[in-house]
Amino acid sequence: MPKKNEPIYVAVSAPSGAGKTSICKEVLKMFPRLRYSVSYTTRPPRPGEVNGRDYVFVDEKTFRRMIEKEAFIEWAENYGHLYGTPRKEVDNYLRRGYDFMFDVDPRGAKALRERYPGGIFVFVLPPSLEVLKRRLRGRGSESPEALKRRFEKATAEIKEVFWYDYVIFNRDIEESADRLRAVYLAEKSRRERLVKEIAPFIGAD
Repeated sequence: MPKKNEPIYVAVSAPSGAGKTSICKEVLKMFPRLRYSVSYTTRPPRPGEVNGRDYVFVDEKTFRRMIEKEAFIEWAENYGHLYGTPRKEVDNYLRRGYDFMFDVDPRGAKALRERYPGGIFVFVLPPSLEVLKRRLRGRGSESPEALKRRFEKATAEIKEVFWYDYVIFNRDIEESADRLRAVYLAEKSRRERLVKEIAPFIGAD
């Protein structure tokens, strides 16, 4: 049940290669008051990635120290690298009334659901498994063995789709971003979230 008159968050998950990050970035351009959770990671930056915008890149010692201080809402190890969602940044923005968008895997989404009830959960799927394989191969930065592991992990994550609220098939980035935008706007218009604004129209205190 949505909580009235409180900021909301959208958690977007997808198998690697489905394009969720690109979709999220397109939607964020549309809503200045919608904030984005920048994850911490121990993996090295890929070409074109900017520290503090795409990820906060730290060494493993720093990341482990943050785990000890409970600085993450959730964290996980993927392919030998650590990833985590910062607690302080998210709490600060939600406290100030900003809506939030998360780009997280299903494990992270479940942690968010437990800590912050009432979120909106969206799963992004590729048009087909063949397209997913082609997108993963197209990156050209991993060995055949690494690609095999990534595809196996992706198919395992897809099985989590059934507990999500919405599903978007990413056949086209612009169309998919528009669908995610529609989800966000529809949730913002839920009656349960607008009790305070509705009250003057019905004489309620």
